[in-house]
Amino acid sequence: MEHFGTDGIRKKAVEFTPEFLAKIVRGLANYAGENKSVLIGGDTRESTEKILADLASALSQFGFKTASVGVLPTPAINYCFYEMGFDFAIDVTASHNPYIDNGIKIFERGENYGIKLSDSGKRTIEESLNSTLDLAPLVPVTPEDLSEKARSLYKEHLKSYLGPADFSNLNLALDCANGATSVINKEIFEDLGATVALINADANFGQKINADCGSTHLDSLKSTVKNNHLDLGIAFDGDGDRVLLVDEDGAEIDGDQIIAILTDHLNLNSLAVTVMSNQGLLNWATEKNLQLEITDVGDSNVASAMREKNLEIGGEQSGHIILPHESTGDGMLTALTIVKTISETKKSLKDLSKIFEKLPQATVNLEASAEQKSKLTTENAVKDILAHFSEKVKSISGRLLVRPSGTENLIRITVWGNDERLTAELAKELKTQLGEIL
Repeated sequence: MEHFGTDGIRKKAVEFTPEFLAKIVRGLANYAGENKSVLIGGDTRESTEKILADLASALSQFGFKTASVGVLPTPAINYCFYEMGFDFAIDVTASHNPYIDNGIKIFERGENYGIKLSDSGKRTIEESLNSTLDLAPLVPVTPEDLSEKARSLYKEHLKSYLGPADFSNLNLALDCANGATSVINKEIFEDLGATVALINADANFGQKINADCGSTHLDSLKSTVKNNHLDLGIAFDGDGDRVLLVDEDGAEIDGDQIIAILTDHLNLNSLAVTVMSNQGLLNWATEKNLQLEITDVGDSNVASAMREKNLEIGGEQSGHIILPHESTGDGMLTALTIVKTISETKKSLKDLSKIFEKLPQATVNLEASAEQKSKLTTENAVKDILAHFSEKVKSISGRLLVRPSGTENLIRITVWGNDERLTAELAKELKTQLGEIL
């Protein structure tokens, strides 16, 4: 699809003009039929406030009943729209991207919970975006403010899912990426007894979101944990649907390790992961005789596989973790569940993370336009280089994955192998040669 990537529509913020947003709403109206109620919310980037206002106006013009929750994590918006009886949710966020970007995520009602918009819905919106629109000037509207109700509802959901928990012996740091989790997470951990050091928690609309902080930039969290001798650190991304961890020594604990820890502790027998997962996790799952499904990149692909094959847990190395009976990644819920696991097992995160041996892995990014990305599958010279390197990685018992990013102007090159130095060298060598061809 031209506009929808692996996680909704994501572009430079200036591209979300009133007309562009109105076309999205027109497409949603065509898909929705009589089901025309929408809950809207978003993250803290400076463009989100205006996009929410323009969305509210467009939704009103196309006959939608609309309410807003303001700044709220993506998983909370997904949970609340369903529980509040709305037909759809529109979440204005570009997740882990810098503040100059923004995006649209749309959720609809599934059988038991909210799910990401179907391919049919995306195609209908794509058709609208690619056709002209004769639209009267949008009239400002003020949607009903349900922010307090939504925060309360989501907090109760987290605590209900978690069950009895006592974090009173744990000292931890929370890095909110100056994003959507800034409005909600400290009090939940403190209600359960944890001592919390809070960093990067500016919930105002602005330019700070994901800037050298959060799950994509762990240095400040690592320093906070080590300098204050804390038990662990927790880092969210800008919209709160992913989480990464830092142990007492400042070592990163990624999504693959989180999935394994929770699969083991919760006595689960099946999981879904993506092609980006570390080979060590795949080997561990095979050794444990677990039902394992490997999907394309994207938490929506993981969620779809989980629903279709009745799998219990899933996620991505980047920190999208979909817990049992949940429909999408939830960084807050995952973090709470991990902390409860630490509390119950009386093991440190460092010890828990040793559940499998991670194999050497190197990922490098090559800047690429949409046209250059397309050459991965159309240009013979590119195909030849990829085939050549696929053979070369066999010398280190490895595998190779080259894929265009669905959210950024990048081609991601990942090499796995049994030798750390050679793995990194092969990744860099392929980036150089691929860059020369493209």
